[in-house]
Parts: sequence; structure tokens; C-alpha cells
Amino acid sequence: MDTKKPEKRKIKRKLLDKYRLIILNEHTFEERLSIKLNRLNVFVLGSLSAIFLIAGTTMLIAFTPLREYIPGYSSAALKKKATELNYKTDSLQQVIAMNDRFYASIKKVLQGEVSTVNVTRDSIIEAVRLEASEVNLRASKEDSILRQKVDKEDKYNLFETATPASNFVLFPPVNGTISDGYNIKKKHYAVDIVVAKGTPIKATADGIVVFAEWTATTGYVVILEHSYGLISVYKHNSALTKTQGDLVKAGEVIAAAGDKGELSTGPHLHFELWNDGYPINPTNFIDFK
Repeated sequence: MDTKKPEKRKIKRKLLDKYRLIILNEHTFEERLSIKLNRLNVFVLGSLSAIFLIAGTTMLIAFTPLREYIPGYSSAALKKKATELNYKTDSLQQVIAMNDRFYASIKKVLQGEVSTVNVTRDSIIEAVRLEASEVNLRASKEDSILRQKVDKEDKYNLFETATPASNFVLFPPVNGTISDGYNIKKKHYAVDIVVAKGTPIKATADGIVVFAEWTATTGYVVILEHSYGLISVYKHNSALTKTQGDLVKAGEVIAAAGDKGELSTGPHLHFELWNDGYPINPTNFIDFK
């Protein structure tokens, strides 16, 4: 006798036998809800509910901001801010590095920790002659064509060209007697001009203020950057009229003379000139009398 068929029928009957789920009022035993169920329906509904619940939870985690509250998931906005901060940090590091190099060069100018070269009018002219003797000045065909083109453009140009270096004039910051001159051996890369306290100190040429601060050894100091790699330094001032970043014109008042600083021996102006990182004698270019 085959016993498998009765077992299959028994399992099928268990799955398909209908049951009634009745919800009654506890006090009156009044029927409120009646549902016909069988085990197969309950299994199918339960499986489908579990599948939909898992799928819905996955969608919420993957495609909604709710995933930010689940440990292990990062915020998209947070990633964006982190990337922006990374770029800003890199830019700031570059700016800081440039400022460090700039202040290091200014520090060398203030402390005189730079190798010196005695530059005069004669040495400059001689250097230009040597450079010119090594250059082939014969005009090529392309150069001649370019010169003709530029001449035609300049003929109708309404704007003036820039002032050449040969016409660059330096004005005396003050007039007075030089008490201590330029001396390379003593590492005195400046001239000290005796003036009365409070005398206006003027810019020797057009430029921009790159340093205007108080120092313990030299009082109020102003450093101007001019054209053609020229830097002028004004020390032992009693007050400043300009701040870093200001544009100044030649002859414009930038400070008041004094005797401030530990190295000062009386009211005077300590004036330095630097060209491309090398100190030069100011008396070769400026008459302080």
C-alpha cells in the first residue's frame, strides 16, 4: 500500500483548510471583524510582506538622506564640504609659502644678511657694453618685417609708452647732512642723514608699501618696492603715514623722522637702496644736500 499519497493529501489539506479569524467586543461579545484564512494564504502574505519590507528598507538606505543616520554611511554634503576644504587648504598653504619667502627676503634686507655688490653708474654702463658686445645685432629678415609692422602700429598709437629705465629719477627722501655714509666693510648698507625730529620723510620714487611696522632695533620702518627691481628702506622713524599695500607717488610723505629704536643715536633717517636683492650706494643716484 502506498503511504505517500495519504501524507501528501494530509499536507495539502492542512495548507488549504480554511480558518476563520473573528474579532469580538470584549464586553458584549459582538462580532467586529471576521476573516477567512488558510495556512497557505498566511504563508504567502507573510513572505510578500517580508520581501516588501526588505526592499523598502534597502531603498530608504540607498536613495534617501536617512542613510546618513546609519553607522558606516557618510553624508554626500559632508564629502562635498571636505573636498572644498581640501582645495582651500591647499591654496592657503601655497599663499603661506609665498608669504614666508617674501618675509624672509624682507628680513634679509632689514638685517643686511645679503651679499653686497658695489653698483655705480660706471659699472652699470660697463656691464651693458659687455652684454651688447656679445649679442649679434644684425637684423634678420623676420626682425625687419616685425619692425615695419610695429612702426606702423606705433604711428597711429594714441597712448604713450612706458618710461624707460634711463629716465627713472630718484628724489631725495630728505635734505640734510650725511653723518654716516655707505660702507660695505662695516656692513652699513645705507646713508644716515641728520634731520630734525618730525621732519617729513618722502618717497624717493613711485611704488607700493611692502612693509610698514615697528621694530625694536630701528623704530618705525617703511619699505617701498619700485620699478626695475628697486627697493628703498626708511628706518628710525617716529611715526608712519602709510600702511602695507598703499600706493605712493614720488615725493609723497610716508613717515616722520625720529630717533626710535635701540640702534638710533639721535634724530636721523637711515636710508637704504636695494637693486634685485643687492645693496647700492644711494649717493650715486641721489643728492641729499
